[in-house]
Amino acid sequence: MTDTANQTIPKLPPEETQRYMEIIEKSVLNFRGQADELENAIGMLMIGRIYGWRVLVIVHNKRTIKKYEEILGINIREMFPPEGPLAHKSLGYKIASKVSNFWKAVSGDIKIENRREIGPK
Repeated sequence: MTDTANQTIPKLPPEETQRYMEIIEKSVLNFRGQADELENAIGMLMIGRIYGWRVLVIVHNKRTIKKYEEILGINIREMFPPEGPLAHKSLGYKIASKVSNFWKAVSGDIKIENRREIGPK
């Protein structure tokens, strides 16, 4: 069992919570397409604030991120910090951060096994 006592996710202030809810509600009202795409986009919104946009670009390809950004009406680099409070839990991000060129890891030029894996510290 992993000790989570030292790990925290900062609470969103009320105005930020409202902003997130408005993004979700607008996306739901305007969405036309496959339900799982909407669900995944909303999931990316929630995960992005916790892990940051650099983890998102490790986990998803550019086409997927663009699709989810369009569904949500956001830009992940403007919406999220590069590293969120739990970015260190992303195995792919840990490895990509140590290579000489982060963007080569993102593009796949440098292969990273288990790039989507989230684990303990």
